[in-house]
Amino acid sequence: MELTTLKEIKQAVDSGLCVYCDSIGYEVIKDRVGQYLIHYIGADYYTGLHGMAGTEYAEKLNGTRFFTGERK
Repeated sequence: MELTTLKEIKQAVDSGLCVYCDSIGYEVIKDRVGQYLIHYIGADYYTGLHGMAGTEYAEKLNGTRFFTGERK
């Protein structure tokens, strides 16, 4: 299922769905302090799901295509 808004992505993660960003190598997760991150599985690298709160980039996603799928 394609996800197009920040709200849809966060709701999917919160409900336990596996959400990917652009490819199955990039999984969207919520960490233990409540941050939504994109985890690059191949190199164990993390980046924020979106820009910093309080800036013009707060709602800008760090990816172009988000979708749900089976956990790898």
